[in-house]
Amino acid sequence: MHDTLGRTINYLRLSVTDRCNLRCLYCMPVEGIDQLGHKEILTFEDLLQIVTAASKIGVHKVRITGGEPLVRKGVIGLIGDIAQVPGIKEVTLTTNGLLLNGQVQALWTAGIRRLNVSLDSLQPQTFAEITRGGDLEKILSGLEEAENAGMRIKLNMVVMRGVNDQEVVPFAALSRRKSWSVRYIEYMPTIREQGWQRKVISGSEILEKIAASFPLEEIPRSPYCGPAKPYRIKNAPGTIGIITPMSDHFCGSCNRIRVTSTGYAKSCLLSEGGLDLKPALQQGDAGAVQIALQDVISGKPPEHQLNTDPDSSTPFSMSKIGG
Repeated sequence: MHDTLGRTINYLRLSVTDRCNLRCLYCMPVEGIDQLGHKEILTFEDLLQIVTAASKIGVHKVRITGGEPLVRKGVIGLIGDIAQVPGIKEVTLTTNGLLLNGQVQALWTAGIRRLNVSLDSLQPQTFAEITRGGDLEKILSGLEEAENAGMRIKLNMVVMRGVNDQEVVPFAALSRRKSWSVRYIEYMPTIREQGWQRKVISGSEILEKIAASFPLEEIPRSPYCGPAKPYRIKNAPGTIGIITPMSDHFCGSCNRIRVTSTGYAKSCLLSEGGLDLKPALQQGDAGAVQIALQDVISGKPPEHQLNTDPDSSTPFSMSKIGG
């Protein structure tokens, strides 16, 4: 389906939980968030109904998000069911990697071939500080298991000045010895903590840091690049990419909608509110769900205002929306 600006919307980001086993400082305020009750979260049947409706209006890629998706019991079975929905060509998973160990083969069997792993530091102490207690070695072990199983791996690093920006080059070096995709994401002030402005590093500055150490070549976008501008270090098996929501937004090519774990369909991560799908879901009205998703797509804004007016949106935790 096309929106009013002619953008093809074929990608659904589906949050299955607001809960997470980490407390990343750019995702949650220091005091944490109020967790939703079990009855407030969509059932697996609801989630499958949403995917089925989305597939009928042209969605063929689904990314399972959270919170941390793997903390929800039975989610791998849901992934397998989603992969079998007619019209769905790919199901991928965004995870922090803490629970990958021992579950990779089940994920593969369910249909997962690509992982997006949030990883903001290769230094145990820095990683623990960013995540407020995360175990880096456990995540690296899970990544090794996924790599050995044949999964394609994409690392997402949120770059923050004075926190982890000294690791931009070491992350790029990973692409020289592994066929991983390393993605650098400009810091976004979603929770609007005090002094957030000093943490922002532009994509151009990130690229300059890498280019000072390695010869870079721009490469064509693959179907899996998403919003990233892709590059390769000369002769490297992996790639790098720069995602610039603040300095150079990519809204003109956005192809996605998202549904929160509570059933709100959103045309943009930064759009206020959303359309509540629960009434249609509770009635078992598949046609109404489909029409609601079409309405969300039709109302997709031309662009977000975060880079020009960061105070125009209400602060929120990414785990509440779906990262």
